[in-house]
Amino acid sequence: MHPMTTLLLDPNVWFAFGMLTALEIVLGIDNIIFISILVGRLPPEQRDKARRLGLGFAMGMRLLLLLSLSWVMGLTADLFTVAGRGISGRDLVLLLGGLFLLYKASHEIFVEVEAREEQRPKPTSDSGTPGGGSAQFWGIIGQIAVIDIVFSLDSVITAVGMVDQISVMVAAVVASVAVMLVAAKPIGDFVDRHPSVKVLALAFLVMVGMALTAEAFDQHVPKGYIYVSMAFSLAVEALNIRARARRKALVATE
Repeated sequence: MHPMTTLLLDPNVWFAFGMLTALEIVLGIDNIIFISILVGRLPPEQRDKARRLGLGFAMGMRLLLLLSLSWVMGLTADLFTVAGRGISGRDLVLLLGGLFLLYKASHEIFVEVEAREEQRPKPTSDSGTPGGGSAQFWGIIGQIAVIDIVFSLDSVITAVGMVDQISVMVAAVVASVAVMLVAAKPIGDFVDRHPSVKVLALAFLVMVGMALTAEAFDQHVPKGYIYVSMAFSLAVEALNIRARARRKALVATE
């Protein structure tokens, strides 16, 4: 029997594929939120293109890292020592990515909460009207690319720890990114419609940035804690949104 046929008929392979795909989707939530918030800065006609480019780069980065597994695993070897603690290439990537995420999320929170309306960046078009043309578009794509590298590294190392077959890893990455492509637009639209949810999402990214920074110093923070706390906050905010909608409906009928 052909090796590929044997692989496809193995129930353990399908179980591993399902588990890894689900895990990749969960690990991609922070990536989707980051992309959605940055894309919201662009004019509406550019957002879908930016989402597709951002998630396409995320998939490409994951596949590239999977196809260079020996190099990726080599990143876990210590490069130098600081105060008796070994620092690896992976630690440096996580540290820089965590600090970038902390800065970016904190800046966006400031813009949303503190900056005056007239100080907020206005979307611009390529025609020269107020906003951000191609320079702004590619600047945002560049920021997405930077954080994609960090999230991809974390994702690939997790995949290597769960599955042995490279083909299963590749299939799971492609399937998870396909799901993320479908989910990115509704999530982005929802965040744009509800400013309070946007601030919550940015707070979530601050927590992720702190977790990445801690991880760089070998202080593991289970992402489950972050996801549960964020889910609880979102559930409370969902109740607030529903209560506000009901009050508006009652006022409208009076």
